[in-house]
Amino acid sequence: MPAPLARPIVILISGSGSNMAALVEAARHGRWAARFGAGVVAVVSNRPGAAGLAWAREQGLATAVVDHQQHADREAFDAALMAAIDAHRPALVLLAGFMRILTPGFVRHYEGRLLNIHPSLLPAFPGLKTHQRAIETGCRFAGATVHRVTAELDHGEYLEQAVVPVLPGDTPEALAARVLTQEHLIYPRAVERLLAAG
Repeated sequence: MPAPLARPIVILISGSGSNMAALVEAARHGRWAARFGAGVVAVVSNRPGAAGLAWAREQGLATAVVDHQQHADREAFDAALMAAIDAHRPALVLLAGFMRILTPGFVRHYEGRLLNIHPSLLPAFPGLKTHQRAIETGCRFAGATVHRVTAELDHGEYLEQAVVPVLPGDTPEALAARVLTQEHLIYPRAVERLLAAG
């Protein structure tokens, strides 16, 4: 039985969890446990059917579901979500395709420890439908941003960005796929840099 990690990481997902998988693989291949005393210990989803949960279980990670539809309001959901996360005493909480707007109280609770990846070059296009908006606006470039989470949606210190071209005839789906390949690179890189900085 391996020793408990000094710096556990919890990842929140809502769907397939491709960024979650990229982070787990990066932790393994980058030897985060040996180098930083860090590693992913649990994956929590707000959707019982999230495909990423099965993959996480196959990797031997703890998983939990906190179904937002089972809670009366956002505050009640966030309180239950915090309880599920705090059971693992995380050094970092990583949002990876977690499709819920979090309350200011939740954000305050994890201040300095809460990161997100957003599929645009922030501050451009916060919120949803980023790829469609980039195409409709006539952007020549799009991308992704890893940032610290604050109470203001898709704001907070930018830790890493990647740029991809918007090609003639691009669809939102094609652009999203191109951006996603970069997300899988920059999210682990941003987290590793934070861990290395202590």
